[in-house]
Order: sequence, then C-alpha cells, then structure tokens
Amino acid sequence: MNPASLRWKIASLVTLASAVVAAVVGLLVHRATWQRALDEGEARAQTALTTALAAAERGDDPEAVVTVAELPDPLASRLRPGRPVIWYGPDHRGEPWMWAARPYGDDGRRAVSARISMGSELLGLHALDRDMVKAGLLALAGVVPLSVLAAELPNRRLRRMARTAREIADGDLSARTDARGRDEIAEIGAGLNSMAAGLQRRLRAEQRFTADVAHDLRTPLMGLVAVAGLLPEGEATDLVRDRVRVLSSLVEDLLEVSRLDTGAEVAERVRVPLAELAAESAARVGAEARVLAQGAPVAETDPRRLDRILANLVLNAHRHGSPPVEIAVRDHEIEVRDRGPGFPAELLADGPARFRTGAAERGRGHGLGLTIALGQAQVIGAALTLANAPGGGAVATLRLPAAPPG
Repeated sequence: MNPASLRWKIASLVTLASAVVAAVVGLLVHRATWQRALDEGEARAQTALTTALAAAERGDDPEAVVTVAELPDPLASRLRPGRPVIWYGPDHRGEPWMWAARPYGDDGRRAVSARISMGSELLGLHALDRDMVKAGLLALAGVVPLSVLAAELPNRRLRRMARTAREIADGDLSARTDARGRDEIAEIGAGLNSMAAGLQRRLRAEQRFTADVAHDLRTPLMGLVAVAGLLPEGEATDLVRDRVRVLSSLVEDLLEVSRLDTGAEVAERVRVPLAELAAESAARVGAEARVLAQGAPVAETDPRRLDRILANLVLNAHRHGSPPVEIAVRDHEIEVRDRGPGFPAELLADGPARFRTGAAERGRGHGLGLTIALGQAQVIGAALTLANAPGGGAVATLRLPAAPPG
C-alpha cells in the first residue's frame, strides 16, 4: 500500500487519463446537444416569425405587433430595418426563450415578434449532464481497480528483480530472476542475470586462484620451515624464521579462505563459556586484552571457530589500533574494542576485502583477518558488525544466535 509505489502511480495516471477523456467527451456531447437545441429553436422561431408577419399583414393577429420598448433590450438593440433578428435569452421572469423579431412599419417604433420556449430543451440538457456524470463515475469505478490490477503485474516483476538484486548483493550469486518476455522489464531481468553470471564466474576464478596458490605454496613452504629449523642460531636465523612464520600464516589463511569459499565448513556446536574462551583466545595469540564479562554467559556454538574469530579480531585491534584492547562479553554477544583511529570509511561501507587493509594509519597486514572472521561467523550463524566508537577506536561486535540454526 506504499503510495510511492509504481503500481499506484500507474493506476493514478490511468485514472486521471480516463477522467480527462470522460470530461472531454462529456463536454463535447454537452456542447453538441445544446447547439442542436439552439439550431432547432432558431428554426422554430424563424417559422413563427414568418407566420406572425403574415398574420400582421392580413390584420388577423394584432398582438403580433408590439412596440420596440416591450422587447428585451439586447434584442431591441439589434433590430435593423428590413432584417429579422433571432436572439436567445431569458425574459423578465428568468425563463429561457428563443426570440425572433423584425421591424414593422416606417416609424421604427414597432416590430413583429415571436418566441419559442427553450425550457424543456434546457431541462433535457441538465438531465443529460447528470447522466453523463453518473456514467463517468461508474466507468471510473471499474477503471480504477482494473488499472491497479494491470499495474500490479509489472510491479510484481520489478519487485522480484529487486529481491534478486538484493540476494546477489548479499552474496548469493546463483540467484536469478525471470527474464521472459520482450518488454523493457524483461531486458532489465536479462541484464541482471547476465551481471550475476559474470560476477559468479569471476568470483569462482578468484576462489580457484586463491586455492591453487595456497596449495602450490604449501609444499615449498614446508621445505622452508624444515630448512629454517636446521639453521644455526643467530640474528639472521631469527629474521629468516620470523619471515617463514609470517609466510606460513599467510598460506594457512589463504587455505582457510578457500575452504570458506567452497561452503563446505560445518560448525560443531557445544556449550561454551564465552568469557573463558575470550581470555584464552587473547592469551593464545599473545595479545594483551582486558576481558569484561557480565555474569557467566554461555552459548552453544563451535569453540574452535569462535576462538578463530576472536583471535583475528584481537590481533586486528592490536595491529591496527592502539591499546588498551577490551573484550566485553555479554549474553550471546562479544565486543572487541581498541583505542586507535577506527575502521576506514570504505571498509565500513563495503565490508572487509581480501588483501586490503584500508587507510595507511591502520597499519600493515594482508587483509585476510577480518575476511576470515566474517566467514567463520557465517558458518556458526553469528552476525559480525564493524563500527567506530563515538569516543574513538574500532568496535567489532559478534552476536551469537540465541538458538543453533536449524
């Protein structure tokens, strides 16, 4: 029932057009009918005037001859010697008449006149006007619902396309809409389906590339790890081992992203004490974070995936933000906050992207931490939202489902 809907706009336009057509047709019928009545009245008045002139000449009807002063002023002003005048107008009582008059005699003060009543024609015209108004209203009463129903068909197709577009925007690139037909809406649907198919092909190519690169790098990386372990202790060895560890972490992240892309990940849910898991996650990655818990909240979720999400969020807060880092744990909700410059505007608008860390002040990194956290949150049925605190700093809020999905 949205008044701004295209359905109501089309229905209003059809109704307005119908009303205009009905008004124009009614006006034309009104004018044609009244003009016909006037023409007939003039003919009758002319005939009556001819009869009155003949009677006046014979002296049979002395009342046909009247003084000019007795005639209505508009009629009297138009009298010319030897010429008849026909005029429509009311008499002193306001009744409509068709008048016909002609000067009589040479003094110019007398005239022969005749008049035909137009009351019945005027009443008939008013009755016709009322009938046309009633017919127009009845026609509009049928046109309005029909136009609403007719406008609903394209409006429904457009709503389906909008729903499909939202599904594609939410990540379901397999969504398609009905593109049958030869009209403009079908062209829009075909373009939407083509766009979704192109995005799906590109995304699959990117996923295959990520998985292939990660698997191809894993074998030589294992050799590097083994060789680095055999190097003699020293500053150069520590630097090599640190870089190998960073490279190993990147490859593992790529493998995890490729697994999330395939949609084969399945959560294994158990009852988990959220505050204890948050403290363990921060300690495991060696990041200092203060856990603030309200009571002893417990949720049924996958502890390994939840640990992975919290570890990435805490590492992201330490890497790109500023201490202190706080983990606020509430009932089915965990919030990680730092005191740094906050998330970049493009990240908040578009969401996490691979190999993009946002603004330079957010520090270094390969941009997979938040991507993995978001993917794992979807696996466990949680909602991860990113925002900037009013007082400064980035805030990542993880809301766990009150009940396991399904």
